[in-house]
Amino acid sequence: MPRHISQALVTGADGFIGSHLVDILLSQGIKVRALCQYNSFNNWGWLDGMSHPLLEIVCGDVRDAAFCRHISQGVDTVFHLAALIAIPYSYVAPESYVDTNITGTLNICQAARDCGVERLLVTSTSEVYGTAQYVPIDEHHPRQPQSPYSATKIGADAIAKSFFNAFSLPVVIVRPFNTYGPRQSARAIIPTIITQIANGIKEIKVGDLTPTRDFNFVTDTCRGFLALAQADGIEGEEVNVATGTEVSMKETLEMIADVMGADVRYIVDPDRLRPSKSEVFRLCGDNRKILSLTQWRPQVTLRQGLEITARWLTDPTNLARYKSDIYNR
Repeated sequence: MPRHISQALVTGADGFIGSHLVDILLSQGIKVRALCQYNSFNNWGWLDGMSHPLLEIVCGDVRDAAFCRHISQGVDTVFHLAALIAIPYSYVAPESYVDTNITGTLNICQAARDCGVERLLVTSTSEVYGTAQYVPIDEHHPRQPQSPYSATKIGADAIAKSFFNAFSLPVVIVRPFNTYGPRQSARAIIPTIITQIANGIKEIKVGDLTPTRDFNFVTDTCRGFLALAQADGIEGEEVNVATGTEVSMKETLEMIADVMGADVRYIVDPDRLRPSKSEVFRLCGDNRKILSLTQWRPQVTLRQGLEITARWLTDPTNLARYKSDIYNR
């Protein structure tokens, strides 16, 4: 019998994965309190213009402990996705990542404990594993902080796990591998390539194309969150959401060009290269744990997902949101 969810809080709801998760939760008849990053423009990110009788949008910041406690009242499930995620920006502003990713997670854990939340799902990342020491990467793989971003996510995971061990907080750590799809920010490899091609650029600027990634289409990632939120008796677990396959960045570029019918070349832009010890060269996730704990299975193949993403990004309204000529850190 799946665990019942009546009202959920989603932090980071204005972002790429968070907004898709809100869509899925609402489609299941779940009341959603969606936290968007406060700003003076009253911009709700990817939730802008969205209206639903089960949706409550609030604006604020997870770095404020009192605010976190306020928005955690009356919900049974918290999906904590709010984070700074861009790896290049973490090289120049690491303190911001500590404040948002570690302190923000601490605030949400404390708020969930104080408010009696029944299940807290904390979003991790495959970047905590660093370059694979073995594949597929299971949940016992050593953690390797190869960027300030990944270091803060390791710290956030540890904070969440400590609240489970010390206070029996019902935490589940959800560890998605490389999520892609509509609404993804331009800093990522797939929208970077698609938007350049869509704008007629023939020499595609990229970083290192040798690393491999385990790509999850965004709806598959969000279904993984929901499956883990509904599963009984998995408090304290850390769970990969992965396909168990890997593809190189070069193969990804070639598949995108084929999907879009584009004849392009690529050039390596030095600004897009990570420091040599910081690059994660291989990611391929072991998904046996989530397969054993839930009914979740990946449904969208990489080619199918790229076709959907390319159609969305080449829509003129959506493409206008992206600056393909500027490298977005």
